[in-house]
Amino acid sequence: MMETQLLSVQKKVGDPYLHLQIDHQTQILLPTLTTKEVLITDANRLTIMPNMPPYFLGLLNQRSRIFWIIDLGKFLALSPLKPDAQQYSIAIIRAGKKAIGLAVEKVLGVTRFPAEKIQSPIGAFKASLIPYLKGCITQEKQILLILDPEAILNAPILQ
Repeated sequence: MMETQLLSVQKKVGDPYLHLQIDHQTQILLPTLTTKEVLITDANRLTIMPNMPPYFLGLLNQRSRIFWIIDLGKFLALSPLKPDAQQYSIAIIRAGKKAIGLAVEKVLGVTRFPAEKIQSPIGAFKASLIPYLKGCITQEKQILLILDPEAILNAPILQ
């Protein structure tokens, strides 16, 4: 009985998402199920790799694991991070055996939205962005993009 009530409350409150800020006008939601870690790290902790696409910031050694870190805004053809940034806010996502770090301007916390609030992103955003989105949510004159972490991890340009 208690478990049924808990599921009912969760449905009303909604699924949890990590709320990320790409720039002052673009905010993204990332399902927390695929988010393994969130951290703020100094830019000098990243090892720059030569001859990589411009959205690759470098490699990060975190807890004896090596992660590629990408500038999420630049990867999605939105706003890139400031080139002189001293620190990066990073969300490490994982699906199966693949993992990558997404660097953003700021991590705003965790928020919840019920599934019925999610709208289709088709027609509302440029076609190059659509494959990486699960949907969008309109909130107080702002559109929040819901990322599809598996689509990012399996993107041909990251293979």
